[in-house]
Amino acid sequence: MINTEKDENAKKVVAHMMEHDLFSQWLGIEVLDVKEGYSKIKMTVRKEMINGFGIVHGGIAFSLADSAFAFACNNRNILSVALDTSINFIKPVHIDDVLIAEAKELHNGKSTGLYQITISNQKDHEVAVFKGLCYRTDKNLIK
Repeated sequence: MINTEKDENAKKVVAHMMEHDLFSQWLGIEVLDVKEGYSKIKMTVRKEMINGFGIVHGGIAFSLADSAFAFACNNRNILSVALDTSINFIKPVHIDDVLIAEAKELHNGKSTGLYQITISNQKDHEVAVFKGLCYRTDKNLIK
């Protein structure tokens, strides 16, 4: 499938974001796919991500989803920031799980955007669902 010019620009924006996003780099995030208003990323859970209950800290799944959200809502090269987010944890996550977060745009408005991010593990089990509302500024990410 041939990518559109908009999708190519979206990929450039996300590459720029990843280059400067030290936290996403620390998480070990790999960008799998980017299209305008869409992103799909993955990471492998490491032992230092475990909480006191022996399962992955909820902040890890949240952070993965938040990165997918950021890549999807900013990839039109319009600086967008989180206005409201929420997450529902469905199943526990464990060491060595490979998590995939897929962000889909539900609404693209002039000043806001709404996204749903699903997180699945290597067994294709949905482990969390995240919803994010962003505010669009009047600034570009890449000049």
